[in-house]
This record gives sequence, structure tokens and C-alpha cells, in this order.
Amino acid sequence: QAQLVESGGGLVQTGGSLRLSCAASGSIFSVSTMGWYRQAPGKQRELVAIITSGGNATYADSVKGRFTISRDNAKNTVYLQMNSLKLEDTAVYYCKARPPLRSEVWGQGTQVTVSS
Repeated sequence: QAQLVESGGGLVQTGGSLRLSCAASGSIFSVSTMGWYRQAPGKQRELVAIITSGGNATYADSVKGRFTISRDNAKNTVYLQMNSLKLEDTAVYYCKARPPLRSEVWGQGTQVTVSS
């Protein structure tokens, strides 16, 4: 079965950087649109960034210019580079895969905490 595992979360001060990784098992990665989502306490889960199988990326307005999504198909891994972190970025970050003609697959999430 396909599975997504996030890593790289942790505690960081405002202005700092963090890189999240999402490793995918199975054969669906190279043809899947991948996304990073986040959910802060008391808020709904929101889209952070998506990247297509061809490498086209789209970002939420709140992270444009600070976050970069990328993928390495040879390693079945998608990344989220987060720079200039703000208190508002504190959330659990989730990786999602959407294979063609198949149901979406979610990872378990990784905690990112930004402190002042």
C-alpha cells in the first residue's frame, strides 16, 4: 500500500528556517500531484503549496516568497523549505498525494513550532 511519512519538524525561532521532507512508498509518486497542508490549533486545515508531476508549483499567499516546494522523483520525496518563519506558521504540517484516477493519500503529519 502507498504510504507517506513526513519528517523535519521541530522548534525554531522567528526568522529561522526548517526543511520538511515527505517520503513516499509505492509506485504512485512520479505521476502524483503532491501537496503540503497545515493545521493550527483552532483552525481548519489549509493548503500551503502544491507541485504537479511536471514540477509546476503553486503557493498560498501567506507563504509566497518564504516557502519553496520541490520534489525528487528518483528518491520518491517531496520537500518544503521554510524560511523567515513567523509565529503564524506554527501548525502540524501534512503531506498529501493525489495519484491519477485514485483516492488521495495523507501522511501522519509533523509538528512545526515557531517561538519568539
